[in-house]
Amino acid sequence: MIRTNNSTLRSGVSRLSPVVELRQSLASRVADISPFVDQLMRFLRPLIGEPDTKDGCDIDFEIALGEAIANAVIHGNQENPEKRVYVNCQCMEGEIAITVKDDGEGFDASSLPDPTDKAHVLLTHGRGIRLMQMLMNDVEFQENGTKVRMRKQLRRRAG
Repeated sequence: MIRTNNSTLRSGVSRLSPVVELRQSLASRVADISPFVDQLMRFLRPLIGEPDTKDGCDIDFEIALGEAIANAVIHGNQENPEKRVYVNCQCMEGEIAITVKDDGEGFDASSLPDPTDKAHVLLTHGRGIRLMQMLMNDVEFQENGTKVRMRKQLRRRAG
């Protein structure tokens, strides 16, 4: 196990496939979101595989990850720097799963208005979760909405 700053990088091998895991956390400050996502993407890009500009798989991860962390910082932890956001990335053969957890009160994901409904088109919030759902294969809210687990199967180039 290698420990650096606020993170733990763990690599292990199971009978089925290799697993690489990264655990990090950040204080709930909006200014820290973009640098934190950039750091996570530097870890994920080599695991995602060969970049394919037509595929855009790495961009899907970057957008979904940014939205999940922003939601945790802004809505979950109310931008309280005393509260933390915890991110766990598990990279397995052909799939990456990302969990983002906050210290907030939680919310009911089923009560969110549909941002594509004409009555909600002009709202300034509410599109992040929809983006996450569109970009990832699976998005699941757990622990009363304080934890979101996203999963995406990796697309490989033919040839």
